[in-house]
Amino acid sequence: MTTSKPPIAIRAADAPPKAKQSNYPEPFASMVAGRFKRPLGDVFGLKNFGVNLTRLAPGAISALRHAHTVQDEFIYILQGTPILITDAGETPLSPGMCAGFRSGSGDGHHLVNRSAEEVVYLEIGDRNPGDAASYPDNDLQALFEAGQWVFKHKDGRLY
Repeated sequence: MTTSKPPIAIRAADAPPKAKQSNYPEPFASMVAGRFKRPLGDVFGLKNFGVNLTRLAPGAISALRHAHTVQDEFIYILQGTPILITDAGETPLSPGMCAGFRSGSGDGHHLVNRSAEEVVYLEIGDRNPGDAASYPDNDLQALFEAGQWVFKHKDGRLY
């Protein structure tokens, strides 16, 4: 049995898109319609962190507003003018700007594309085990168990 080696380099826009664009259960998966991810780190077999080339159509959001317990996250805006929403309020972003979200801070965050133009950005996050995510605006919590996200209501019932 032969294993194919990852490529040396690729054009990011040529990376295969995620087969399933959202892991959220309904009704939350529909809320991120218009978000399109290409997992660049997976192309190269990266194990310690992930990198996604993400596009947001006009009116789309990056995710439900969330905060991770273990995973640090970082975004870098390549194109467009999204609004970053955190516990501190709204911050307009533009190409060349970046933001980081420290694990365990509890500061919920996400991007919203309120413009008529597409937004393109890189998102980078580590893959440390034992992560969980809270969603301050929704009846949702997530635990990363056995390599996949498990979604529950805030009272602990499974979706």
